[in-house]
Amino acid sequence: MKTLLSQSESETLLKTLKARFEAHMNRHENLEWSKISERLQEKQDKLYSLHQMEETGGEPDVVGYDDNEDKYIFFDCSVESPRNRRSLPYDRDAVSLRTKDRPKYNAVELADLMGIDILTEEEYKKLQELGRFDAKSSSWIHTPSEITKLGGSLFCDVHYGRVFTYHNNAQLFYASRGFRGVLKV
Repeated sequence: MKTLLSQSESETLLKTLKARFEAHMNRHENLEWSKISERLQEKQDKLYSLHQMEETGGEPDVVGYDDNEDKYIFFDCSVESPRNRRSLPYDRDAVSLRTKDRPKYNAVELADLMGIDILTEEEYKKLQELGRFDAKSSSWIHTPSEITKLGGSLFCDVHYGRVFTYHNNAQLFYASRGFRGVLKV
């Protein structure tokens, strides 16, 4: 599996990320693009993951900096759940429970292949502080093992100006539900 980008792909992605960074300064006040760009160029594997986020419709953007880990935090910031990460059950166990219409991927494995993590409920709420996301879609969130062991999973969306967290059978999937990722660089 390819995990590094060509020089041309890297340059194109960095231009896209810079333009998004400049267009949405409210998401990352007090952060400088030059430092972020430098870090990304040092971490080619992370640049590949951001490319995967971009290619699947996530529109990744910097949303913060973790002082303790010395890492920049990127979230999928597409207005709706990323278009090419929808219609997926939550995890492998959920796929195995389906007797028909088994999809090739599930949210957990696809996130792993992309080199990202699925947003937690807390991260999802932080995302909603930065804008209006998932008004017409919903997104799987990281689900604790005590829930997945019972065949369940969690997802969120926004209505009436607030975040709602719901549960569902993990094997169910919908055209309007995908997953949002987080990447620390």
